[in-house]
Amino acid sequence: MRTVRVWLKRDSGQYWPSIYHAMPSPCSCMSFNPETRRLSIGLDNGTISEFILSEDYNKMTLVKSYQAHQSRVMMILFVLEMEWVLSTGQDKHFTWHCSESGQRLGGYRTNAGACGLQFDVETRHVFVGDHSGQVTILKLEQESCSLVTTFKGHTGGVTALCWDPVQRVLFSGSSDHSIIMWDIGGRKGTAIELQGHNDKVQSLSYAHHTRQLISCGADGGIVVWNMDVERQETPEWLDSDSCQKCDQPFFWNFKQMWDNKKIGLRQHHCRKCGKAVCGKCSSKRSSIPLMGFEFEVRVCDSCHESITDEERAPTATFHDSKHNIVHVHFDATRGWLLTSGTDKVIKLWDMTPVVS
Repeated sequence: MRTVRVWLKRDSGQYWPSIYHAMPSPCSCMSFNPETRRLSIGLDNGTISEFILSEDYNKMTLVKSYQAHQSRVMMILFVLEMEWVLSTGQDKHFTWHCSESGQRLGGYRTNAGACGLQFDVETRHVFVGDHSGQVTILKLEQESCSLVTTFKGHTGGVTALCWDPVQRVLFSGSSDHSIIMWDIGGRKGTAIELQGHNDKVQSLSYAHHTRQLISCGADGGIVVWNMDVERQETPEWLDSDSCQKCDQPFFWNFKQMWDNKKIGLRQHHCRKCGKAVCGKCSSKRSSIPLMGFEFEVRVCDSCHESITDEERAPTATFHDSKHNIVHVHFDATRGWLLTSGTDKVIKLWDMTPVVS
């Protein structure tokens, strides 16, 4: 819990730790910049400790520490272009420091503890996702920040964020098992849902050159999504006191039940058209991959007939990591994915067969 290890690949092909460094408090997160060999480590006591690794990766030297938070550091982001260290903590604060001077440049109090953090270098916008399910966009200046906007689409807390600076799209993963793709650059307010996990989404990575999103979940699933297709927004669920297909009253509609002498039915919603329907009028199930539903979901009978076999073609591939994933790192240059699980095992995956 209190140690940092650097693993090097030996001639035998096996990985062995070259450094075993003890920390004063349990480690909660880290960020590594290969260009500067700068390793930033967040601790349970709110401190961020910064080390420089030697060229042979056999030594780590402490260069500075920041007292960034009052409690556990949740996420760290080192921005080389600005010489900034961005962080979020369990104390519900986002802070940023100058990595050269170690000086605190500013902070912002979030709705709840934050588990998602991304930064756009070009516009200096920072994206913070928190446990309440809200995403906050801040504009950072050298020593001040201003609130741009907040938005919310998840029913659970935000667990991961991923930013595509080329398409200007933000992806958010949540404990509600879903991923939402937010079109920030298009300014049309488009939000597209992706449903491919049976447990909370733990991490998101984006392969820019192939326009593929990699999501990993606590269910052990690694899902590779093709984002180079024209996806559709899921419709808002419509409100009605009776089935919008057969006009049977729902169980709270006492007047129509009494007038028609009929027993009220339970309300459901078609995932394709969003209409409020009864169970009899939505007896079929179908996958709708272009709407993000890779698994079969409830659809009304008329929508089921309209969905073609081509429209049911999957837009994602599913892979079993065989462990409950808690942390992920994707190296886009080599196509390698590193996963670590609750089983305390680190696995290295060659993603080139599927991310291509």
